[in-house]
Amino acid sequence: MTKKTGPLAGIRIIEMVGLGPAPFCAMMLADMGAEVIRIHSKHGKPAFPMLNTRFDVLARGRRSLSIDLKKPGAVEVLLHLIEQADGLIEGFRPGVMERLGLSPEVCHARNAKLIYGRMTGWGQTGPLAHAAGHDVNYAALSGALHAIGDDRFPPPIPLNLIADFGGGGMMLAFGMVCALLECKSSGQGQVIDAAMTDGSIALTGIFHGFMAAGAWRNQRHANFLDGAAPYYDNYRCADGKYVSIGAIEPQFYALLREKIGAHDAAFDHPHDQSTWPQQKEKMAAIFMTKTRDEWCALLEGSDACFSPVLDWQEAIDHPHNRARAAFIEVEGVTQPAPAPRFSRTNPSQPHAAVAANANTEDILREWGISTETISQLAASGAI
Repeated sequence: MTKKTGPLAGIRIIEMVGLGPAPFCAMMLADMGAEVIRIHSKHGKPAFPMLNTRFDVLARGRRSLSIDLKKPGAVEVLLHLIEQADGLIEGFRPGVMERLGLSPEVCHARNAKLIYGRMTGWGQTGPLAHAAGHDVNYAALSGALHAIGDDRFPPPIPLNLIADFGGGGMMLAFGMVCALLECKSSGQGQVIDAAMTDGSIALTGIFHGFMAAGAWRNQRHANFLDGAAPYYDNYRCADGKYVSIGAIEPQFYALLREKIGAHDAAFDHPHDQSTWPQQKEKMAAIFMTKTRDEWCALLEGSDACFSPVLDWQEAIDHPHNRARAAFIEVEGVTQPAPAPRFSRTNPSQPHAAVAANANTEDILREWGISTETISQLAASGAI
């Protein structure tokens, strides 16, 4: 096995394979150098055909072990691995790990220092804890979804970025690292209850402050950061493509006006909400006079707080992203590079996802499972 580099090198994590936010958390930890072992159900069927192939970007950088935990001896083998791990990640509904015989209590009895990360939509407790859901449901309950989009239409679907990845996987990764740091001083493990609703709510903190201060209306498309303000929105260009404007501060707004020729007196009072509809109409007319690339030539790189709205391929090819190597290619698949950057302990490039059973026997041997036990597991159909 190639030695990994990065700030988490030397950390060992067991990942109970699931969907979405838990694999994203595991990817983040693996990207930073942790050795993450993916535990697949031997009879599990992937929800998407590309999973367990090089196209499964969220599964990159890890090795995989496939096992049937219902077979004799299989749970004991996994507990042997857990004894040697620093952390465990699971993204099942509450109670599933308990039914498998892998509850926090059982795992901590074998490894008191284990950081046991639990990723769910609603949390381990509460009236919705056992209900099914997806990103859009958790974002809706947090209040975040209500605040997005034009109020003449239903709230748009913000991909699954809010709850799955921002409020879910990223929050669990943060929690895992926090608990791993604390364990260094206390010598004790703990359980992390990472709920996508909780994480989504945490992302909205600034807006609750704005509302309490009277600076935010509890209405969509009526505030300075939700697309209602003329200086903070996306505009269509002459070629049908779009640009984004975020000139909130007075000096940036003044520069924007100067560069685009917005000399109309209607733009003199940018914070007068009663004039926003008129200002936006005039602003939209200005941006329709040039193509997106013509606006880029005029505005990009200036302090006018401007960017073109890029599609997936354009984002990959943009000179800024190219200069920072923000995308990498792994076995022919272009994907985001590990982030953030480090001055001294930058991680190595991750390898592509592997098949569920690709490393089973190698991992078992490396983690101290005897040849005899491996043979018994194979004979019983556990592996």
